[in-house]
Amino acid sequence: METQKTYTLITGGSAGIGLELAKLFAKDGHNLILAARDQSELSKAQTQLKSLGNIDVITISKDLFHMEQADDLYREIRGRNLTVDVLVNNAGHGWYGKFEETELEMELSIIHLNICSLVILTKHFLKDMLERGSGKILNTSSIASKMPGAWQSVYHGTKAFVQSFSEAVRAEVKDRDIVITTLLQGPTDTDFFHKAGMEISKMYEKDKLADPADVAKEGYDALMKGDDMVVAGLKNKMQTAQAAITPDAKLAEKMFKDQEPKDES
Repeated sequence: METQKTYTLITGGSAGIGLELAKLFAKDGHNLILAARDQSELSKAQTQLKSLGNIDVITISKDLFHMEQADDLYREIRGRNLTVDVLVNNAGHGWYGKFEETELEMELSIIHLNICSLVILTKHFLKDMLERGSGKILNTSSIASKMPGAWQSVYHGTKAFVQSFSEAVRAEVKDRDIVITTLLQGPTDTDFFHKAGMEISKMYEKDKLADPADVAKEGYDALMKGDDMVVAGLKNKMQTAQAAITPDAKLAEKMFKDQEPKDES
């Protein structure tokens, strides 16, 4: 009897950390489902990944800024009789500026993407994993989850949710052969800063950004080991450790200075 193929689903899998994670899964023989907004970028990633092994690479274009499309993604995958044994919730977005000045609709869309779509996909696929008796989930969090982030208040808030949510659900299913891991990355050389309008921030120093391949490798290894979380990079580990013993008010003041525009005094 032929064994049913299993797939790793990666949201935001066409570029950045998501694509680097896809490469690692591909090299280890995992069939892939990549979900992102831009079909042309998905097609480029598909071609690249297929060259890494004898694997299936399926692409599905969905805009997870609209949380109902997370439901659509799950239904499409189930409708095609595809079994997801690893879920990587990697899609995410930031938005730069003081909260009083930023666009509410954009920030609500970021909440839908960073939180609502992640919760929807986790809910659906976790239930399937529990029914089968095994599975893995990797949620891309951020060191932003550990500190209030002035100039990115909504983004930092969403990542605090992702971190807390992931740890809580992990505790609920830890004895049922389900692994839930969070990847806490710092500033990384992806398109994040451009898309978030953050290139004017003091936080953006192109020559000091982490390599997304290195960040992905730390996340991948942590997931495969069954760790609850990993902070990628020594500097980020030190910063997160310091944040753990610093009052939130002080952290918020520090982030206000660290993330302000470069031409601010």
